[in-house]
Amino acid sequence: MDAIDNLLERGVAKIYPDKEGLKKLLETKKIKLYQGFDPSMPSLHLGNFVGLMKLRQFQKLGHKIIFLVGDFTGMIGDPTDKLATRQALSREEVLENATSWKSQAERVIDFKGNNPAEMKFNSEWLDKISFKELIGITSKFTVQQLIERDMFQDRIKDQKPIHLHEFLYPVAQAIDSVEMDVDLEVGGNDQTFNMLAGRTLMRAMKSKEKFVLTTKLLVDETGSKVGKTTGNALFLDSTPEAFFAGIMSFPDSVIFLSFELLTEVELTGLEEKIKANPLDEKKRLAFEVVKIIWGEEDAGKAKDSFEKTFQERKPEFEKSIEIKDSLKETLAQIPEVGTIAQAKRLITQKAIDINGQPISDPEVKLSSGDEIKIGKRLFVKLK
Repeated sequence: MDAIDNLLERGVAKIYPDKEGLKKLLETKKIKLYQGFDPSMPSLHLGNFVGLMKLRQFQKLGHKIIFLVGDFTGMIGDPTDKLATRQALSREEVLENATSWKSQAERVIDFKGNNPAEMKFNSEWLDKISFKELIGITSKFTVQQLIERDMFQDRIKDQKPIHLHEFLYPVAQAIDSVEMDVDLEVGGNDQTFNMLAGRTLMRAMKSKEKFVLTTKLLVDETGSKVGKTTGNALFLDSTPEAFFAGIMSFPDSVIFLSFELLTEVELTGLEEKIKANPLDEKKRLAFEVVKIIWGEEDAGKAKDSFEKTFQERKPEFEKSIEIKDSLKETLAQIPEVGTIAQAKRLITQKAIDINGQPISDPEVKLSSGDEIKIGKRLFVKLK
């Protein structure tokens, strides 16, 4: 397949206003594009990885990519798919959450070399907008445009409040496109409304077309996001072992979609291979994803660890794990957990049982002989 066609089809849900127009633009010049990332948590997750992979594709073809941290919009809170108003974050919380994002993102996209990705923060321009300017910008939108969002209609129906600042979220995101003067915005299919607001404002303020490319969402047959279930949330600050094991817990029905969104593997003939041997193909999927993020050597080690832990039922850490002062520190030693931050996340998600009892306190003291269940498939006995 032609490189541009592959770029505009692999993992793509829809292109606005049309694929043909964007293809013609890509054939005539190198464009500037971006994706925004909402710093509501201290780590990038599997959904962010989908976006990074699409940015990676554009960068490899020589286009200018921008990794935008929504440190201003993150304080508002994206109302997308939210049935209630999100709790606002402070500037300090938002910046703290984004501290290690570049080190995580640079495993997938290149911030160096001849065509480096650029990292920007939207507070750079949104902090400076006066009320007078905001009135002028918001005059480009109508209340009818903004209130048509499904989640707002659901709240009206349920007599739940819609706060004015939530109306302004897509307006703020639209300003990002204008300020950076981009040709294209990339984002998940659930971000369509916000991204199209940028098209509206770009036409009104710059008489310029801004294309929007939405990526498919990694969801199962029920529409639930894969990789965000209890005990199986996949974060880029975890470990190769944790990521590999997490992908191995994906339902077979999403193996092909996962290859499409999360890898660079050729897709021709893949469906037949999955049908013939889903376990082997899922292991290949996990290996390819971990290889992109951590490298081939770590991917091989993660594969070996998974096979010993889950397939042979011989956890390599079972006899040597040391009991630390608290549950979180003890869990952090396990390769499939890897860090205290990941251990605390698992405990918060109620993914940890000790001796058959769910645990919510990361400071719990442990004893020799305790049996710990992590998620649905990992079991450790302390000695």
